[in-house]
Amino acid sequence: MSRNRKSGTVTIIPNLSIIDIAEEGKGVGKADELVIFVDKAVPGDVVDVRIVKKKKNFAEAVIEAIHVKSELRTEAFCQHFGTCGGCKWQHMDYSAQLTFKQKNVEAALQRLAKIDISAMEPILGSAENKYYRNKLEYTFSNKRWLNKADMPVIADAEVPVDENAAVEEIAAPEKAEMEMNALGFHVPLRFDKILDIEHCYLQAEPSNTLRNKVRSYALENGISFYDLRNHEGALRNLIIRTSSTGEVMVVVVFAYVEQVQVDGMMEYLKVNFPEVTSLLYIINQKKNDTIFDQEVITYAGRDHIFEEMNGLKFKIGAKSFYQTNSMQALELYKITKEFAGFSGDELVYDLYTGAGTIANFVAGSVKQVIGVEYVPTAIEDAKFNSNLNGINNTTFYAGDMKDILTTDFIAAHGKPDVVITDPPRAGMHADVVARLLEMEAEKIVYVSCNAATQARDLALLKEKYEVIRIKPVDMFPHTQHVENVVLLKFTGLTTVEVADAN
Repeated sequence: MSRNRKSGTVTIIPNLSIIDIAEEGKGVGKADELVIFVDKAVPGDVVDVRIVKKKKNFAEAVIEAIHVKSELRTEAFCQHFGTCGGCKWQHMDYSAQLTFKQKNVEAALQRLAKIDISAMEPILGSAENKYYRNKLEYTFSNKRWLNKADMPVIADAEVPVDENAAVEEIAAPEKAEMEMNALGFHVPLRFDKILDIEHCYLQAEPSNTLRNKVRSYALENGISFYDLRNHEGALRNLIIRTSSTGEVMVVVVFAYVEQVQVDGMMEYLKVNFPEVTSLLYIINQKKNDTIFDQEVITYAGRDHIFEEMNGLKFKIGAKSFYQTNSMQALELYKITKEFAGFSGDELVYDLYTGAGTIANFVAGSVKQVIGVEYVPTAIEDAKFNSNLNGINNTTFYAGDMKDILTTDFIAAHGKPDVVITDPPRAGMHADVVARLLEMEAEKIVYVSCNAATQARDLALLKEKYEVIRIKPVDMFPHTQHVENVVLLKFTGLTTVEVADAN
């Protein structure tokens, strides 16, 4: 390690070999027994790195120079890469991304649940790895994130450890001369700074055109952008949803705004974007951005759009949950259904059912499906979707899973033959896992977007269940995130009994 002083102590580690990639997407190297997580590093790189944070057993670093480029490294395709918090892996070949996602799932299951991964199948990649999302949410801010390109003077400035913070400090006197309003995404770790987005590769047109035109209209008409610190300003968020049916939903979220400004913006969108089939707005003056407790006002068109999957139609409202990668969601649900191996006479519990997408997807192959979900509006969507598709063997309940899934509930509705569970990133509540162990369904199909919390739950379920199949599914290319589907089969034996049997 070498040290020098600029605006403080700077630690440079030369010629660090990147040997792996961590679950959060950073490259991993080792120096003097210290594990170093390096932002934007790819396994196979040999780099000089600068330490930006050091703990007892590990450190975090950024690349100062690349001496050897990994064969897995590729050119990032987005102009915002490196500042935007999304698509952090776009500098790595997509096939390599899939390899490391599979390895990360394997590691989590082995390390946290001590599961034999010999049952793991190859990860299913996404057929589309650009423009694959059907929903994006942008944020308005009067505090645009400034890059080095904004201020030529920065090129000659001595930049301390936090380069982006330095840009903010150096540029401060000239801010009055610059356009500081932005419409885009939050900069990582800076809740009040928004990166102004020119082109995003996550959602197909008209997403980029809509966003850029909305920003231009607001600037030309003097409509204020939201101040995330002081909670003031007119324009707060822009939500764009698209569907495979060609329908488009636009939701403009205002804060402290005059009605004439609302009407002006909404009429502009109505006239200039006739392809928008659902034009909505919300007035949100709370301190947070959540819209689930807010009134959604329809300005033009319907209050929803429709998505189609495998011959089924699904109603999508402003507050509806639907998998953001429509094409890959179909593949995920096919795998879920295949893992369940239905014979046609099963009673299925679909836990964390959301808008009932999985419940309705499998309903034609089973006797009955009972869906449970925390969000009441999602349950209303689930019921609507069943009626829309002429499905009459589904029943849905809204409420906290651990409170609904009681012994009395199971006695009233019957013991399930198969449980499908697709919880949020936090995984299942311990009481829900305990209830699954009590009900002893023959099969559990566990769909997860977080292999670590899934592994935690699987470790508990091992008391009575054996893992039969495992298959990761990539829903989010160019990110470290991955879905994982696990089939568990009831063994009828406790952990102690299994040990005695062996």
